[in-house]
Amino acid sequence: MAKRTARKRKTALVAGANRRSVIPPSQTTGLKRPDLVILLGLAVMTFGIYAQVIGHQFITLDDPTYIQENPLVNRGVTLAGLAWAFSTFHATNWHPLTWISHMIDCQLFGTNAGRHLLVNALIHLANTLLVFWFLLRTTHARWLSALVAALFALHPLHVESVAWASERKDTLSTFLGLLSLIAYVRYTEAPSIGRYAWVAITLGLGLLAKPMLVTWPLVMLLLDYWPLRRLQGLNTRDQLAVLRNLVLEKLPLFALVAASVIITFIAQSHGGAVRTFAAAPIAFRFSNALVSYAKYLLLTVWPHNLAVYYPLAPTGIPAWQTIGAAFLLIAITALCFFQRRIRPYLIVGWLWFLGTLVPVIGLVQVGGQTMADRYFYIPSIGLFIALVFGLADIAKRWRVAPSLSAGIAGGVLLILATLTNAQVQRWRDSFTLFEHTLAVTPPNIQIERNLGLALGGSGRYDQAAAHFGKTLQIDPNFYDGLVGMGVTREFQGRLPEAIDYFQAAIRSHPDAPTAHVQLGRALWKQNRDQAALEEIRRASQLAPKDADIQADFALALELVGRISEAIEQFHEALRRNPNNAEAHANLGLALLASGKPQESIPEFEMALRLKPELTGAADNLRRAQAQLGSQK
Repeated sequence: MAKRTARKRKTALVAGANRRSVIPPSQTTGLKRPDLVILLGLAVMTFGIYAQVIGHQFITLDDPTYIQENPLVNRGVTLAGLAWAFSTFHATNWHPLTWISHMIDCQLFGTNAGRHLLVNALIHLANTLLVFWFLLRTTHARWLSALVAALFALHPLHVESVAWASERKDTLSTFLGLLSLIAYVRYTEAPSIGRYAWVAITLGLGLLAKPMLVTWPLVMLLLDYWPLRRLQGLNTRDQLAVLRNLVLEKLPLFALVAASVIITFIAQSHGGAVRTFAAAPIAFRFSNALVSYAKYLLLTVWPHNLAVYYPLAPTGIPAWQTIGAAFLLIAITALCFFQRRIRPYLIVGWLWFLGTLVPVIGLVQVGGQTMADRYFYIPSIGLFIALVFGLADIAKRWRVAPSLSAGIAGGVLLILATLTNAQVQRWRDSFTLFEHTLAVTPPNIQIERNLGLALGGSGRYDQAAAHFGKTLQIDPNFYDGLVGMGVTREFQGRLPEAIDYFQAAIRSHPDAPTAHVQLGRALWKQNRDQAALEEIRRASQLAPKDADIQADFALALELVGRISEAIEQFHEALRRNPNNAEAHANLGLALLASGKPQESIPEFEMALRLKPELTGAADNLRRAQAQLGSQK
């Protein structure tokens, strides 16, 4: 009899873990006419705001690295590019699906920034519709689901994820992550290996776009509590047993996440993006994380002074901010916990917000920013769920007229749409974006530098020098500012000053290769070829795996007449990066100078295939062909 009772209890626990999410079958499929009207309204509203990005430009922050100056991306979809996407840690990330999406855009649109950004906007539109569909399917609260989706579509903090081409990884990973949640809901309704496989596949693809989804199995556990209610109707003891089963159910997903975490950490460490504890002590990291959580909450309700880069405060974080933020987070968490039985959406939405921000909140310091708007993209869904469902409950208890509630909601959305429209316009080009950022943030050395780069790239060298000068006022030993000022002075024809800045940069960071390369190039212009060779040799020693620096070293050898060594170095550089058009052209010249016109011709031809506009390559190809003809 005891054994039979135990078997019944075990059966009940399994049933509890796999219980359908209390959704009657008739309600789980199909969209009604009001739902279709809402979907259409969300689509029109979202596209109406973001369609303007088709007239925007790439910005000088990350876009050149990701798209414009990346030949394996801007050549479109190739076998070499696909292999590279899965094997590279370029830009200190491993996100092959994101690279492939950029390649597809380049295949279709070339390097037309507006069309790349329009694809981002369309993915954001799709994400908005998926948020609505996911919540409608799980909660059946049509208008509350629509309001959450509308907040997601129109909040100004999401502009960075959409209007920045390099943030394709944000919109794409979220799209796949939402598909994974919808697949998970289908699995809980009727568990099967096939349905579980779709959960794992979509999550895996999302992780290949951006590792932000590493918290997704935990989000699914939250959904088990509400709205799927897989723990409902059980006593505490049975709930613990079912919870254990639910965790075990997700072990394959946790394995996917663990692999993504390891690869991401290796990629970011490989690129030197992870800051050490000496540079960012653990106490500072916790203080910054607490204050950043509080700032995200503030910006949710009052989205003002948004910027592409929030610098760390030079004087540190005031203790009152850390203490205040800690009390605020503790108070909200306690409120949500004590309300968990009667208002479970509060604890689920709040923990979604807190948990999905953990990978990017600064406990692992990557880069020098305190926070970033783009990090709010996924966490905002949980926060909006808690806010919308919570306020709706208050309105119901206070017997607020539905028409008044609708009017307030409409007013809020109108304000957000206006602010978002203005924020999208600030992303139209580097100059507008960086000037706005400098206006709303404290002394911002990184944005001063990036504005200097943008101005220098457009030939406005005097203005560029002014901004590089501001970086050196903030920090006289700022390496990137010294190099940027040196390059600017070089373009202005002020070589002695340029050399002084490069030498100052070397004194500031002797082991950084860029200043050595730039100094070598400046010395070439002074016809000091031997001195230039020594500087670039030093750079190649500091960065032995950098194919571009090795190509510069080969050119330096060629200029001092050491042709055979130059040819050897060119071959090694091209083995590491076969898509360097300039290196192919310079190798062709070295082969031509050594009396090997037949070997030089394929190099010139490859250079022209990679970069048809490359100066002199076509002329040198004709010279090589003429020289080969005269030898026959």
